[in-house]
Amino acid sequence: MKKTITLALLAFTTAALIFSSGCRRDEGETNTLKIGATAVPHAILLELIRDDLLERGIELEIVVFTEFDTVNPALADGNLDANFFQHVLFLENWVRNSGRQIVSAGGIHIEPMGVYSNRHASLNDLPQGATVGIPADAMNAGRALALMEELGLITLREGLAPRVTVLDIVDNPLNLVIREVASNLLPAALPDLDLALINTNWALQAGLSPTNDTVAREGIYPYFVNVVAVRAGDETNENIQILMELLQSDKIREYILERWGGDVVPAF
Repeated sequence: MKKTITLALLAFTTAALIFSSGCRRDEGETNTLKIGATAVPHAILLELIRDDLLERGIELEIVVFTEFDTVNPALADGNLDANFFQHVLFLENWVRNSGRQIVSAGGIHIEPMGVYSNRHASLNDLPQGATVGIPADAMNAGRALALMEELGLITLREGLAPRVTVLDIVDNPLNLVIREVASNLLPAALPDLDLALINTNWALQAGLSPTNDTVAREGIYPYFVNVVAVRAGDETNENIQILMELLQSDKIREYILERWGGDVVPAF
């Protein structure tokens, strides 16, 4: 059943999802909560509470997004009631750059970033001039660079991590060539790279295991907690409070631990 849920979620196309985000039922017809999410693990977790929400009088509509950039704008523009895909620093950075007011309604889990390689069994095997792929968006690029420093691959300007860019690298002893790639495309780019630092949601979606397929992994840091985001003021909305109650439940915690083990870590 779990496999069926995942495949059904992945079957949506971007075009269909964009069309869906513009369609609403007439006000008063049903009590609907419309949530934007990436497929794994976010939409899977939402599917698990669909019936629980319905028992509380709330119909769940999940809009699955295949990349990060359009999810917060869809929420800020009123096309979604909430979204569930991003960590704390990503949300803070988006709010700072956009001037739009969306906030966290609460944290659910952490997805430690993994370092993957099809070419090298250990970081000690990296040659001079090795090519490293990192996410292209600012906060996940900074996250990847901070992890590279933690692993001893580079040195960054002090006091900035994880809010750093490649311009903040002050020492690169292996002369690593760092390529910024759209985060959702990094798994497909892995064969062409010596290393790739991949967000766990995209890794899981591509069939990679952060526990079994990595040469190194990130620690557990609170600023990378994945949160449910809403427009400012909606965090006290009854539907949102019920949503958070169900997502921060023993049922969800136990599912995360059973399904993904250390690949995804409960944060409540």
